[in-house]
Amino acid sequence: MQTRCRRLASWSGVLLLVPWVAHAAEADSPEFTPADPVLTRFVQAVVEANPRVQAARAALEASSAFRDAASRPLYNPELSLEAENADADTRALGISQTIDWGGKRNARAAVAESDRLVVEAEYLTTRREVTVELLNGLALHQTGIERNKLAESRAQLMDNFVALAERRFDAGDLSRVEFDLARLSGTDARIRRATAASALAEARQAVRNVTPQSPATEWPALPASLPGVPSDAHAQSLVLALPEVLAARRRVESADALVELRRRERRPDATVSLAGGEEDGETLIGLSLSIPFFIRNRYNHEVRAALAERSRAQQIADDVLQRAHARLIGAAERYELSRGAWEDWESTGQASLTGQTEQLQLLWQAGELSTTDYLVQLTATLDVQESALDLRHALWRAWFEWLGASGQVDAWFGNGGVR
Repeated sequence: MQTRCRRLASWSGVLLLVPWVAHAAEADSPEFTPADPVLTRFVQAVVEANPRVQAARAALEASSAFRDAASRPLYNPELSLEAENADADTRALGISQTIDWGGKRNARAAVAESDRLVVEAEYLTTRREVTVELLNGLALHQTGIERNKLAESRAQLMDNFVALAERRFDAGDLSRVEFDLARLSGTDARIRRATAASALAEARQAVRNVTPQSPATEWPALPASLPGVPSDAHAQSLVLALPEVLAARRRVESADALVELRRRERRPDATVSLAGGEEDGETLIGLSLSIPFFIRNRYNHEVRAALAERSRAQQIADDVLQRAHARLIGAAERYELSRGAWEDWESTGQASLTGQTEQLQLLWQAGELSTTDYLVQLTATLDVQESALDLRHALWRAWFEWLGASGQVDAWFGNGGVR
């Protein structure tokens, strides 16, 4: 028993510190260059109109109404009227009121307020999830457009190559094996073009899942360069301020309030009645007090169940906090790795590909490259460009994941964010 009390006291101390730490995290959010205003306005409009966000907002309004309802008095007065015509005519009028001696009203209000704070945190979580989903969809769509252009370019290059190879084959300058290899490369390029077009259609669907009424021509472009993770981004304070972490902590507070409510429900409430009337012309006045005896049911099991639910809520909150911290650290590591690789590509790899395709074609036409070598090097050149597109997509996704894991989505969109 003493061990459990010490454990509860320890957790209570932690929970008392969390609100201050969370507030400090909000006040000391890391600063970086905000997103483009066009992208910000688009995201704001989409998030506000999203059905999931509106449903979460409606749930928040409902929780506020439940909170207000729980704060109202628990019992209403009762009016009674009695009339009897017998040997003695009796008329009586009475009023009774049950008194909340146990403080159940305050306990119910505390539970409802804690539940409202949970829903509020869930509302913020929904907004963030919709925002990140939209950004990931835009990243997939923009990558799909450029991958589709690359596939079109590959197909055009291969069609030209097959046409040249056919003329050289007819002239006897190309073997049958090399000519068949050229035609196979053309077929592969057309397959890649169809695959890229299909992937682009799926990318459009990913954005339309969030904003079905917005045409693709109005979707903004994502920034070509992204900032680094701020050096003052303290993982612990950022994690404690996350909506899902706050929601888990609020559930613990709600469970605490429910335990108190169950304990107060074990206290009986008295009913006071006042009646007045007359019988055979004589005036009668009566006052009564009734108190229920909780003998057959002392409501101990309800308290035990509430305590178990509180323990469950605490364990879930610990797990949410642990996973959120791990996710933030992992997201930061993945983003820094992707950003470093992208900077290397921009400084060295991208410059090395300039004019590579035209030069390879000139060498092949001059006979300095065999057909096989030309295809190998041309395919490698195009594959590197496609890998660069995949790398930039991975960079965008890593950045959006870090924004979500750190709770800095609104900070990236400026002071107003997307709320």
